[in-house]
Amino acid sequence: MTASIDLQQALFQRLRSDKSLSALLGGAGLLEQPADNVAFPYVTCGQTRAFDWDPGAKDSADQLITLHVWSKAQGDKETQAIMERIKARLADAVLVIGPRGQTRLVLEFSEARYDEELLVHHGLLRFRAMTQENA
Repeated sequence: MTASIDLQQALFQRLRSDKSLSALLGGAGLLEQPADNVAFPYVTCGQTRAFDWDPGAKDSADQLITLHVWSKAQGDKETQAIMERIKARLADAVLVIGPRGQTRLVLEFSEARYDEELLVHHGLLRFRAMTQENA
């Protein structure tokens, strides 16, 4: 598997183990890819990008990963609650990702807005995943 797929699987595993988040999401919950006619609210994984933040560092691999929260509820209360639960579960979390080593997550960016074209509330959470490779 690739580093981005391994990271996504570790993130989703951590999120799926959170009963409070599962209760907020109900229905479809966490999806790798959006599907037609999926029940709202749900979370999808967006782009993952790898960066060489520190070219002098030995065996380091960083990625940016974006999670998308989708809701059709009246107002943004549901979107905000889901985003807060994800932040609480992932911000500063340390994940073990297979043989690669440990990955620490840091929240880089979050935003909630109403998408008038899609008629949904859309939350964005971007995390920086800093991995220290095993020796």
